[in-house]
Order: sequence, then C-alpha cells, then structure tokens
Amino acid sequence: MVYDRYAGQQDQSMRSILLLRLFMVVSAALSFAVEADPVSDYFSALKTFEAKFTQRVVDANGELIQESGGEVWISKPGRFRWNYTTPYHQIIVADGERLWNYDADLEQASVSPIDETLTSTPAMLLSGLRPLSEIMNTTAIGLAEDVAWFRLQPKGQDAAVETVRIGLHKGQLKVIEVRDNFGNQTRIRFSDIRLNQPLDEALFRLEFPPGTDVIGDIP
Repeated sequence: MVYDRYAGQQDQSMRSILLLRLFMVVSAALSFAVEADPVSDYFSALKTFEAKFTQRVVDANGELIQESGGEVWISKPGRFRWNYTTPYHQIIVADGERLWNYDADLEQASVSPIDETLTSTPAMLLSGLRPLSEIMNTTAIGLAEDVAWFRLQPKGQDAAVETVRIGLHKGQLKVIEVRDNFGNQTRIRFSDIRLNQPLDEALFRLEFPPGTDVIGDIP
C-alpha cells in the first residue's frame, strides 16, 4: 500500500510538470500573435499574474484521473511558481534558468535547466524563440455560457499537445483546457486573479529542507 501511494504521488508530479509547461507555452505563444484579438491583447499586456486555481484531469473515456488546486504566480519572461496544496503538497518553480520541482510528501526534489526541459515542440515556445504563427494555428470558436473561447492547434506532428482551448470571461482569463496525444484532457480554472502587481522575488527561489533527496545538479 505504501508503494502504491508513493507511485501515485510520483505520477502526479510528472503530470503537474507537463501541465505547467503547457500553460507557460500558451502564455508565451500568445504574446507573439500578429493579428489583434482579445487573447493576444490580454497576454501582451500581462507582466505578472497571480491567482488561485483548480485543476481537473480526465482520461480519453471521461474518467476522472485527478483533482487538485492551489495558487500560481507568474512573472514574464520565464519565471513562475505553482503551489499545489491539494491533494498533495507540491511546489514547481521556474527561475528563468532552471525548473525546480519539490514534493513535500516524498521529501524529493528535482532540478533541470529550462532549455533541457523545453526541447520539443511546442514546449520550446517558453523560450520565445519562435512566433506563434510558426507553431500553432489560432481560431476563435465563439461564446458559450458568457465565455469567449479560442482554439490553438499545434502544427507539428511531434507536439505533445493535440489541442489547447483558452476561455476569457469579460476580457479576463477564466479557463485553459489542454488535450494531449493520449486523449487526456486537463482543465485549469482561475479565480481571484491579480494582474501586473509587484511580486516578491523570493517566490521564484526554492530552498529545500535538510535531508531532501535532490535529483539533478544544484547550481
């Protein structure tokens, strides 16, 4: 039973890292949009982002895989912090150079250079090296329950993402949906959003308790 619990936590950690990469891919990509639209306007004006979030993952059959939640802070370019408080305590931080992942329950952490974790399309968009028009096709879907929806479709066949949907409510980011190539769908909803407010630099530094098992090279 102990092994199953820890294995499940490790699976949760890997899923969370992928989802965070996908979210930052979307954030970075939208800032390169050429044609004016509410989505590109929103992300172009965004410098910092702070919010609470809930995350729900279902498989290709619609079966619930995971529900989680916490808080997120983003400071462009390339810095973010996701604090997962449920169902496990997990912190994921990008400091502009490295991606850090700390799982309190497992007493385990990992660190890797951002360029090594973002080598595949469309994850490389976090570095801002390629414009959205080269990587994704963007389409306005329409309104549903007072939410304006936009679809982003990766052009590359090797992309880890099948499709991304962005939902804006009254010009504010409300929800991000990601479907991967295995048919899993992740929905992240945001609340209590604060834009372009000063953020403490300490948010983007991560220190581990003594005895933490660290995988990777600490600078």
